[in-house]
Amino acid sequence: MTLRDDAVLVLKAYEHQEDLRQYYLDHLSAHPEDGMWKACTDGHVTASALVVDPSRGRVLLTLHKKLGMWLQMGGHCEPGDATLAEAALREATEESGVRGLTLLPGGPVRLDRHPIPGPCTQHLDVQYAALAPSGAVAAISDESLDLRWFAYDEVGGVADESVVRLVEATRERLPV
Repeated sequence: MTLRDDAVLVLKAYEHQEDLRQYYLDHLSAHPEDGMWKACTDGHVTASALVVDPSRGRVLLTLHKKLGMWLQMGGHCEPGDATLAEAALREATEESGVRGLTLLPGGPVRLDRHPIPGPCTQHLDVQYAALAPSGAVAAISDESLDLRWFAYDEVGGVADESVVRLVEATRERLPV
């Protein structure tokens, strides 16, 4: 199975955001060869993960080097990624420096379509949540200007609505 095949299965199983989910599926149908890759100038599927420490009521955000915005960890899929979940976990681990992350069960938490600067017009982001192990230590990566833990209620003061919605959706899925 290819990464694209996995993405189609993941999106078909995702039961929320019906119009946006269908847009992603239509995009992959229209771009069977390159819809997952950065080279697709009509947009491409990306994978991200919000790193969460539920025991301390906080999330780890990165100050994105190119965009200058506080965001969840994430980015482009790579040829070695077998699944979207694997891509999201790889990105979260690389960008946070946190070892031992595990994805919150149940598949993606949200989808987010956003415009991007450059030859490509948009990212079709499939957003997961990654649970940080107890005592997690973060380490800034080359892709980030800063890396910081924020209490759930602080996120709205530093990040845009897409990140706030991701935090809210993640919190709804966390075990009580």
